[in-house]
Order: sequence, then structure tokens, then C-alpha cells
Amino acid sequence: MSKKLLSGPYLIWMAGFTVIPLILILYYGLTDRSGAFTMANVVSIATAEHAKALWLSMGLSLVSTVICLVLAYPLAMILRKRNVGKGSFVVFIFILPMWMNFLLRTLAWQTLLERNGVINGILTALRLPTQSLINTPGAIILGMVYNFLPFMVLPIYNVLCKIDDNTIYAAQDLGADFWQTLFRIWFPLSLPGVISGITMVFVPALTTFVISNLLGGSKILLIGNVIEQEFTRGSNWHLGSGLSLVLMVFILASMALIAKYDKNGEGTAF
Repeated sequence: MSKKLLSGPYLIWMAGFTVIPLILILYYGLTDRSGAFTMANVVSIATAEHAKALWLSMGLSLVSTVICLVLAYPLAMILRKRNVGKGSFVVFIFILPMWMNFLLRTLAWQTLLERNGVINGILTALRLPTQSLINTPGAIILGMVYNFLPFMVLPIYNVLCKIDDNTIYAAQDLGADFWQTLFRIWFPLSLPGVISGITMVFVPALTTFVISNLLGGSKILLIGNVIEQEFTRGSNWHLGSGLSLVLMVFILASMALIAKYDKNGEGTAF
């Protein structure tokens, strides 16, 4: 009984900051201003404006996730091959940006990409034409990749470290070349980390609004921006909650993927 009581603060925290807010979102999303039940808030995702924002968000999030995977997997293999320990300085460098405020990291890229920013300043000094970098889909993708790349590297690296070297040696002894070993041994065995990394990058990239606000300006509206504006500017909590319920589908789908391919939590435990 005394051990169960130790879980009390955690249960109170979860109830106050997770369960109750979710219940409120569910209530507002399925009711109108008079309190009557309605599905109009959820169905409004099919309107031209909201559907365009959702598809654009999914496209940019998918591109960002693919880029993170392409960058993270070779990097994780290099770290594993060099026997870099989990407590090493190299791994610490990847974790360090996560300790910095998310908003500050994004503002730093705004300073680099703006019209009179650092990058265009260097191009001007080299007598090269300046580029329109800020307020573009490319800037948003860059911000997503920079902010979420560690969430792809660490799960994959964690799973790769658990693969026995003898398994790789056995494949090589049987005549497997590098690519055969990569796609038939490395990748299948590291699939839990890959799935965890994909979900940990795609879901926050899909729901973000800070990155698109700072690096995309008012020219590019993602579904996260639409929801944020409904809550703050429009004061329409019902519509904002209804659109949020649609995004909950992607979160539940990611949880189902992790439950299926990473049953032992190999990709999420670090």
C-alpha cells in the first residue's frame, strides 16, 4: 500500500494536466456554443481552407521525416561503429540542443534566414545574389529537421547498439555484401527504433505552429496555425477543439505503430 501511495503525485499530475484537458477538448470539439452535440467542428476539416492546411502540413511533415531518417540512420551507424557510448561527449552534443528552449532555437534560424540575416550577409560579402530563404516551405522544413533530428537519431542509435556483432559477422561469413547486410540484417533488426523515430518526428512536425509562424510567416498556414488562431484570435474553442480531435487520429495511429513494432520499448528507452 505504501508503494502504491508513491504513485499518487503522478496520478494527480496526469489527471490535472493530461486527462482533464483531453476531456475538455473532447467536450468542446463535439458541442457548439450552446452546448448542443454536433459533429460540425470535426467535419469542418473537409472545408477547402482547413483541408489545404492539413495536406500542406502532412506534406511538409513527411518530407521532414524522410530527411531526418536519411540523415539519422547513417549517423547512428557511424556512432555505433565507433563504439560511442551512451554517456560519451558525442552523444551529449546531440542531446544538448534539446536542453535549449525550442522557441530560442527557432528564432536563431530566423536570424540566419531573414533577408538581412547572416546567410544573405555572407552571400553579399562574396558578391553573390541574395536568396529569399525566410517565409518559404523550405525554411519550415529546415526548422523541423533541425529541431526534431535528435528524436530520430537517438531511438535508432539505441536499437543499433543492441544488435549483436556476431549476427553481422555471420551474415558476412555467408557472403552478404554491405547492401545485403544493411537491408536484410541492420534495417529489419533496427525497425523498432526507426518506427519510434518516425513517429517522434512526424507527429510533432504535423502539429507544430511555432516553426511555421517564425520561419513561414503569415504566408504559409499549417493545420497547427489554424488551430492556434481559432483558440487565440477567433476565440472559437469549439472549432479549434474539433480540428484538434482530427489530429488525435494521427497520434493514436503513431501509438498503435509503436505498440506493434516496438513492444519492448527498445526504440523509446534511452
